[in-house]
Amino acid sequence: MEDLIRFDSVSQYNAFNQQETLHPLVTVIDLSTASPRRKTSQYMGCYGVFLKETLCGDLRYGKEYYDYQEGTLVFMAPGQVFTVENDGELYQPKGHALVFHPDLLLGTSLNSKMNEYSFFSYQVNEALHLSKRETQIVMDCLEKIKYELEHAIDKHSKRLIVSNIELFLDYCVRFYDRQFITRDTVHKGVLTRFESLLSGYFTSDKPQTIGLPSVAYCAGELNLSAKYFGDLIKKETGQSAQEYIQSKVIEAAKERIFDGNKTINEIAFELGFKYPQHFSRVFKQRVGQSPNEYRMFKDLN
Repeated sequence: MEDLIRFDSVSQYNAFNQQETLHPLVTVIDLSTASPRRKTSQYMGCYGVFLKETLCGDLRYGKEYYDYQEGTLVFMAPGQVFTVENDGELYQPKGHALVFHPDLLLGTSLNSKMNEYSFFSYQVNEALHLSKRETQIVMDCLEKIKYELEHAIDKHSKRLIVSNIELFLDYCVRFYDRQFITRDTVHKGVLTRFESLLSGYFTSDKPQTIGLPSVAYCAGELNLSAKYFGDLIKKETGQSAQEYIQSKVIEAAKERIFDGNKTINEIAFELGFKYPQHFSRVFKQRVGQSPNEYRMFKDLN
């Protein structure tokens, strides 16, 4: 089993990269100044954002590889483990890293906002690809944070550092929105596969064995993280992934309601609902009529 290096603190990460710790809770590092290294599994107890500027080794998180090329941003949340693979050969890391401990955010507005930056939960093949202009903006943000770290700590330091981290992350939100648009062809393919997945789901026995399709299940079947999948579907359809799934459930329900040989309870169980009352409630919320009312109305017409 490979050795695992733990970075529970900023100072540990700095020491690994031969960097001075200027602030106990945050650091900005030019990785080209660190010593050459070999493949190592690393546990991150901090938030980490890594700007890869040249290709040197493949970064792997779990079983998947980052699409990790020139001008790529990779986001890591506390508790994640990643591996840098290089076939046992020494390599010189290049690029920049922003690493900050969750404690830095305590008492700040950014602390409650961190869950909005869903890209910290994206899978490895969902990294952010930057244009040259975007890369420059990222570097400008890192330089501002670094300037504050090199400035003597005073009563303004924490606010300015955290504000610049928030500005940086807000830019990343904008860049990801741009990426969803520029990779529209790829994402349309995901939406088509999603449609096929749901159609196949309701013509199989999975609803009876698994239940209603969840966002996590659909994302997994499409090899995407639940967060990235949810963000993609929202941008493509204007609906949340859960709302989109629910609309497909109702479409399937309407088809079955026309079959007079099946009771509403039978239809509910066929679709994966544990309780018919739940099915009736969801149907009425979406359609404006109960399943029985909808059936009677259709029979009259």
